Amino acid sequence: MLTLHHHLRALIALILVTTLATACSVNPVTGKRQLTMPVAEQIRLGNQQYIPSQQQQGGRYVVDPDLNVYVRQVGQAVAAQSEVKLPYEFVVLNNNVPNAWALPGGKIAVNRGLLVLLDDEAQLAAVLGHEVVHAAAEHSANQMTRQQILGVGVLAATVAAGAAVEDDKAALIGAGASVGAQAFQAHYGRSQELEADFYGIDYMVSAGYDPDAAVELQQKFVALSKGQQSDLLSNLFASHPPSEERVARNREKASTLPDGKRNRAAFQEAIAQLKKDQPAYDKHQLAEQAAAKGNMDEALALTEQAIKLQPNESLFYITKGQILFSQDKAAAAKSAFAEANSRNPDYFMGFLGLGICEAQQKNWSAARTALTQSAQLLPTATAVFYLGEVELGSGNREQAVGYYQQAASAGGDIGAAAERRLAQLQPAS
Repeated sequence: MLTLHHHLRALIALILVTTLATACSVNPVTGKRQLTMPVAEQIRLGNQQYIPSQQQQGGRYVVDPDLNVYVRQVGQAVAAQSEVKLPYEFVVLNNNVPNAWALPGGKIAVNRGLLVLLDDEAQLAAVLGHEVVHAAAEHSANQMTRQQILGVGVLAATVAAGAAVEDDKAALIGAGASVGAQAFQAHYGRSQELEADFYGIDYMVSAGYDPDAAVELQQKFVALSKGQQSDLLSNLFASHPPSEERVARNREKASTLPDGKRNRAAFQEAIAQLKKDQPAYDKHQLAEQAAAKGNMDEALALTEQAIKLQPNESLFYITKGQILFSQDKAAAAKSAFAEANSRNPDYFMGFLGLGICEAQQKNWSAARTALTQSAQLLPTATAVFYLGEVELGSGNREQAVGYYQQAASAGGDIGAAAERRLAQLQPAS
């Protein structure tokens, strides 16, 4: 049986190991004395959180696999300049927000929403150099230790927040709305951001790139912060606060360094598919906004337009499935979720939606298969709760109780619903 308790115990063990392992030593990037964590522990933390963090923030971008290859190549060239030799990994996430992040041990991600705002490869190198410093200088490890892991790990993916899970439609719509909200978000302070800028420029220049790109990058972020229209960019500015000071310091540092390559043509070729598909992602974003306001017909029409523009994007089919399910069109919703899963079988949301649809229709075997696949990709309390529903509907009372007990431990509305199920199955004597 899948168990959230297993992940809870593992995370508690990591907290204890992390606390005991920290010690004061010289940071190999900055030369300053600070609390540090053994490299092996940093790598273990990063490995543990990398896949869940990707799942919680949209999953990997798979429409154009070559883009991941390109970003990885640029990232490895920059990371090779670091004094700290970690097993660096780089991935592009299917997320609109113009952001990038680093986990301990060198696990780095950049959102497609940031890539489309950049002009050339040098600016990408500035992004990745900045994130490499966050990993190499242990900024990410310090942040994760401070947050005590539990609040941002796999257990925090309790989706359908604010919805009573007896309402399957609310649970499914809520799942999409809250994905990413609880993922690991480092909140770097001024000194850490300035360090990441300073040494990140060294790394990109050592790799042959033009340091002026780092100035331009910060100018873009400052412009975004001034033009912020919604909460869409709140996580970006919380984790990487922009400032005119950072622009000025980057300009001062760049003025002392040699010019380098920009590789605009190569970068534009690499993001050509993304730029071509941007109108489709814009339609999808409008669809999400319409759905949030309860305008489901409008949302469905916009989603269909997005699919017509880019029929290989699984995210569009997931949204279509959620909307159709909310309109009591379970058969059509199942078809949409199946389309999503065929295009990206490595993202949990499509399987979660399919499983909830099947459970509502009492197709217990099919529901069990889909929910199990979802939970293997990201063990959410929602999937575990519905696995309890599946076992209860299948007459497996003992297994159902086990799942409800796991879901209850997650708290929130999912946990409360699981508690109510347990009260029904285990009445007080």
